[in-house]
Amino acid sequence: MAKKKRIQKTLVEKILDKAKIPYQQIEFATHQAGDVAQLDVDHDDYDEHNIYKTLVLTGNVTGPLVGVVPLDTHLSYKKLAAASGNKKVGMVPLKDLLKTTGYEHGANTPIGIWEKYQYPIYFDNVAQQQGDIVVSSGKIGRSVKVDATAVAELVHGTFTDLEEE
Repeated sequence: MAKKKRIQKTLVEKILDKAKIPYQQIEFATHQAGDVAQLDVDHDDYDEHNIYKTLVLTGNVTGPLVGVVPLDTHLSYKKLAAASGNKKVGMVPLKDLLKTTGYEHGANTPIGIWEKYQYPIYFDNVAQQQGDIVVSSGKIGRSVKVDATAVAELVHGTFTDLEEE
């Protein structure tokens, strides 16, 4: 029987190890679309409502902040602005994403962003209800399945209603 190839740990996985938060490593197939690497549509056996995207925005009061919502939903700017004490929020332009977070488009992760910048982080309430969620581990095509409440505690995150109606 062949040995299973061991995946080298990402910084995010090392942060989770240090915090003693259990997780499962996940690799998703990716493809290149122009100059941006993206996940393939097929997310293996994972429901897209359990896979979370990490969106980086800027608020008129707070500056950069992070919204974490299921892949199959849309973030409500109004709800995030209200939850974060901003009058309005907007997405950080793609050209500024790497210098704002340290991660390229498709690899942003609430864990790594908190570790480096301590930006305010907001998770949609459904994450807390689901328990285990899948978030990026800081590299395109790499994710971790982890307890949402444990991650929120690690990054000093807030659960709130973020989904657009």
